Amino acid sequence: MIHVHDLSGCAPVPLGHYLKALGILRLVAEQADPKARGWWKGERFWLATTLDRAALESFFLDRYEPTPLVSPWNKGAGFFLSNDPGVTPLESSSAPRFARVRVGIQASRSLLEELAKSDKMVRDIKGETKGKSLTKAQKITLKASQKYKERLAEAGRVFKRLKAEIIPRYRRSWRGPHREWMDAAMVLGDDGTPQFPALLGTGGNDGRLDFTNNFMQRLGDVFDIVSAEGSYIAHARDWVASALWASPVIGYQIGNAVGQYLPGMSGGANSTNGPDGGSLLNPMDFILMMEGAVLFAAHATHRLGLNEFSRAAAPFAVSAQSVGYASAADSDESARGEQWMPLWSQPINLMELKRLLAEGRAQIGAKPARDPLDLARAIARLGTARGIAAFQRYGYITRNGQSNLAVPLGRFSVPDQVLPRLSCLDDLDVWMRQLKSATREETDKEKNNSHRLRNAARKLSNSMLKVIQQPTTATTWQLVLESLVDAEGIIASGRGFSKAGPIPKLRPEWVDAADDGSSEFRLALSFALQARAFTRESGKPVDTIRRHWLPLNAEKPWKFVTSGTGSQARLLVGPEVVMRGRRGIDDAMALVERRLIEASQRGERRLPLRAAPRAAAHPSDLAALIAGTVEMDRTLALGRALMALDRKLWPQQFIEVSQPEQVEWPDDAWLVIRLTLLPWMLRSWEGGEMHIGTDPAIFRRLESGDASTAVELALRRLSAAGIRTTVRVATVPRETAKLWAAALAFPITRSTAAAFLRRLDPRA
Repeated sequence: MIHVHDLSGCAPVPLGHYLKALGILRLVAEQADPKARGWWKGERFWLATTLDRAALESFFLDRYEPTPLVSPWNKGAGFFLSNDPGVTPLESSSAPRFARVRVGIQASRSLLEELAKSDKMVRDIKGETKGKSLTKAQKITLKASQKYKERLAEAGRVFKRLKAEIIPRYRRSWRGPHREWMDAAMVLGDDGTPQFPALLGTGGNDGRLDFTNNFMQRLGDVFDIVSAEGSYIAHARDWVASALWASPVIGYQIGNAVGQYLPGMSGGANSTNGPDGGSLLNPMDFILMMEGAVLFAAHATHRLGLNEFSRAAAPFAVSAQSVGYASAADSDESARGEQWMPLWSQPINLMELKRLLAEGRAQIGAKPARDPLDLARAIARLGTARGIAAFQRYGYITRNGQSNLAVPLGRFSVPDQVLPRLSCLDDLDVWMRQLKSATREETDKEKNNSHRLRNAARKLSNSMLKVIQQPTTATTWQLVLESLVDAEGIIASGRGFSKAGPIPKLRPEWVDAADDGSSEFRLALSFALQARAFTRESGKPVDTIRRHWLPLNAEKPWKFVTSGTGSQARLLVGPEVVMRGRRGIDDAMALVERRLIEASQRGERRLPLRAAPRAAAHPSDLAALIAGTVEMDRTLALGRALMALDRKLWPQQFIEVSQPEQVEWPDDAWLVIRLTLLPWMLRSWEGGEMHIGTDPAIFRRLESGDASTAVELALRRLSAAGIRTTVRVATVPRETAKLWAAALAFPITRSTAAAFLRRLDPRA
């Protein structure tokens, strides 16, 4: 009969309880029921096994055989003391249930003689300064003496060398469960140098706390090690029940180390009535979580540099990145990184769990995931194919100035389906690395700018994480685009351009992903893709407007144009850069003004702003704009980002954006002005062309807020071309006149212009 247990004592948070759940499944499957299965549901771990509730408790009390967790390479592991409270009782025990531990201890001692002598030498030298026969002044003098320092340093070097030599020897000679522990605690590079996954500190210890020795001592708290059977002590039944079912327990241990796994139980400031409190620990919790940690075997990888070696080799482990949670700060980006713990919703057995963790080295294409953003993207590409419903994110972070703690950083839900649009984020891979490099550049003069750039980079990463979680929501994609512009603007205003260039080319699919059906987005697209002209053969744009936002290198438009070299390098901002990114309406007017000036310099009497194929402004959107219902700042921000769309691909792979539900027409007075500021000759209903020369004075009057004079001048132009209209005068507020001027920055098609003409003069 199969019994399904709700292990309410095992939750995804804290990390210790997560590891405890895995430890329970592992031990039950290996020692009691090979067909046992486990899964996560409702913030708890569930176990299906042939053991009923009483039998499950009895297994851990009477039959459980501990795994030999031994770290002889660590001083605190207990192998260098003659009567260690952790190692000695287990080594001398005759109980059959501890036989595997005794084998592990013996395997450790087999190579330790020389290292133990070296450790004793270090201890003896340090002990010279603690002799009772010496006065305090003599002790201080001895410590300060050069000879003492040299002896201690040499003894330390010998110990370090022997320790480095002994680890590869253990790796070659160990077999069995203690080797499994070693695989989880460290990986060895090609040169034999050990690297340590953050889950188990530095090879099984964290600072002065050795996990393996603490594990052995907790075994001594739960079991009578010296008894013939290693039977459990009186409190053990309550501890086991609490560990499994979260039953209330009175006998918590006070003051015993809990390590990084149970932050809420570690004590410290404000943890009790006094200024500082001791830790609280159920020893069975510690035992089971260490048994679970054995499953996270690490492996060497040759794809990363030395600094990222160990983190990348551990299951779902990456470098730290302070994004995706409310308390994120630069100080959280420690060298120990992050680890994402999988939460699966379907029952799996132990072999399937081991396979899941063994495959937990995520890739982005051919490259390993380096940070949480990479890992999130890799996970999203797999969807729920691996059966994982979510990941609990942990960061190994120093808090309160104390030891490292495994801090929960939120939950990442795995998308139900894989969406191809997420590949759009691939366009930002190289640029994001460059941006991260730029945030590290900080000089005294540029501290404020560097701080702004770091905040912008964090905002961008947060928006990308959000879009991975909500890939079908267009507004989340727009947040990414707006964040790109924020970062790009800060780069262009400071020193970041030496590392990161403009926003890189974006594939056309970004348009489909970010299209929310709003006037703002459609207008942003028409604004971004306009140019002075387009080639007939390929539709390639000639003279795009991006140069009015950024000083770009004409031959290499993916780079800024600069003057000077090295620390003296500066962006070369010419008079053509007129959009400042402060107010959308001002940037739109500045673009029109600059293009009119350049046209005049070329002897042209037109406004050289043509719409890209399938990206012209719709009359309804223009009507909304001049009516004041369009968010101009948002429109121009999106437009600046969409300027990065790949212009070679757009003519062949353009995206049809959503259209307004009904057609609205702009004010007739504005139509009068619009027909006098076109990039080409106006076509009549019969197909003939009318030449209406552009008068920059019309725009200047409108820009200054004088719509009345602007309309008057425009009417004269139309009348001279034979166009008759019922519009005679226009009187609008100053701010509305500026909106009319800004609306000229959004290009229309010839057919739209013809429709405007027919609306003004049906006979034309």
